[in-house]
Amino acid sequence: MLALERRNLILEKLQDEKKVVVSELSSQFGVSEETIRRDLEKLEKEGLATKSYGGAVLNESTSIDMPFNVRKKANVPGKQKIAELVAARVHDGDHIILDASSTAVFIAKAIKDKENLTVITNSIEIIIELSDVSDWNIICSGGSLREGYLALVGPKTVEGFSSFNADKAILSCKGIDLVKGVTDGNEMFSQAKQVMMQSARETILAVDSSKFDRIAFAKLCDAGAMDTVITDRRPDDRWLSFFEGNHVECVYPEG
Repeated sequence: MLALERRNLILEKLQDEKKVVVSELSSQFGVSEETIRRDLEKLEKEGLATKSYGGAVLNESTSIDMPFNVRKKANVPGKQKIAELVAARVHDGDHIILDASSTAVFIAKAIKDKENLTVITNSIEIIIELSDVSDWNIICSGGSLREGYLALVGPKTVEGFSSFNADKAILSCKGIDLVKGVTDGNEMFSQAKQVMMQSARETILAVDSSKFDRIAFAKLCDAGAMDTVITDRRPDDRWLSFFEGNHVECVYPEG
């Protein structure tokens, strides 16, 4: 196993359990404890973990982005529920924008039974996922590849999205707060998503429940700027009242 693969598996364990123990990881991967300590030092330098006595804990700062291959394995049931609800809002013949979030990949999988869709995206993963779908128009925004994200960003990405007029922009985020609004961990992603919103008649925020009352680095928009918020469980009454007062439809699984 390559060191990078092992570190990504350690990150997955950190996301699930919030902490790891050197001796347990050494046994699990069949490597020395010193090797595991070097892995944890690397993760700490990248800002993804904080070393502690005998192990490490997850850095849960919203300013830190996990690698895409790690993020897409987090809260899979929640993302699948969101994808099913979003799919019900996508109709044959729609022109839709999908961002480069891990949630959007699940949405791409969930809408494959639709016909004659046009999908505009800056996600390499989504382009690959939809490459075998017949009778669709898959458009890449263009831009520069962001290392570790499988996403295109930058001025060319902004220019690419701004040249289209879509029916729906379907986005995710790292945090949504009543005061600070919808936020992302990186200003380049935030800028791209702002243009996605401007290029669509309707904006759908597809966000799992863990992102509520969290604040990340770069503001995307006010919390009431979305047309629809789709999440994996019922938000608390504060949020439902806020959405109602701002004419934002909030959709979540029944029961």
